[in-house]
Amino acid sequence: MVTDGPLEWLALARGTLDRVALKRRDDAWLDAAWDDPGTRVVVVQDGQVPVTFEPSPALVFVPPGQAPDGDRWLLGVDDDETAYFGASGPLPAIEGAQPAGLRRVGALLGDRDSGLLTHVVALEHWHRDNRHCPRCGARTRVESGGHVRVCPDDGSQHFPRVDPAVIMLVTDETDRILLARGPQWPADRRSILAGFVEPGESLEQAVAREVEEEVGLPVRDVRYLGSQPWPLPRSLMLGFTARTDGDVPLRPDPEEILDAAWYTREELRAAIDAGDVVAPGPLSIAAQLIMRWYGGELPNMPAF
Repeated sequence: MVTDGPLEWLALARGTLDRVALKRRDDAWLDAAWDDPGTRVVVVQDGQVPVTFEPSPALVFVPPGQAPDGDRWLLGVDDDETAYFGASGPLPAIEGAQPAGLRRVGALLGDRDSGLLTHVVALEHWHRDNRHCPRCGARTRVESGGHVRVCPDDGSQHFPRVDPAVIMLVTDETDRILLARGPQWPADRRSILAGFVEPGESLEQAVAREVEEEVGLPVRDVRYLGSQPWPLPRSLMLGFTARTDGDVPLRPDPEEILDAAWYTREELRAAIDAGDVVAPGPLSIAAQLIMRWYGGELPNMPAF
């Protein structure tokens, strides 16, 4: 049975830094932190950052003097008052380091580094796609430590966009799990249902609507278990469980669902063992919800 407690571990929700939001408006503090040779900078380019894998996966930082020119974004401060910034530009050539992104290392990094990588990738996506004012088209400038863009012509402020999306593990009266495949997915990929929250809709309403739209099932007992950012490019994934009653036939929406089916634990294990279904890696909240239902790590689960 699915337990009601919160998910205990989510790969991209483990940040440990104090984001020191009040410091973002303190230009003197920001300048002093940037001038401090002990400050650490994460350089990001197209979602990739320098990572070393020995002795274990870890971000590779550069001092401010070696960071690329341009805007810088305050990511936070650790318990030792060391400041961390992000900067977008060509990745530095560092011996022993190689470029890596969230999908590859998000679940392998330690708590601090996973949080930093998630934060800096989200900011890079937002700044890259929002350089102009949506009201008048003027080129905006970066303020507040990289967390606001301001239009110099009309003074409007623009903040990073986050799109809430619900993702739900649906079970039936016999505690089978519902897994489905999207039209563009490989033949062996299955996952739980998900969808974006619509304007004027609660999270619970979004869960019920998405399940009904995608597979034609009514659900009840919608319960929240946890969330994590998914900055590819700007989602916040909110994880739920839900139940369905009776023997209602599945009616997959062909535009969103190629096929859907119920699985017992034994059937899911057999499908994974046979290669018909590939176990998801631990990075996604979907994997954590499935493991919660399954009772532990899935067979042949990849490291990321």
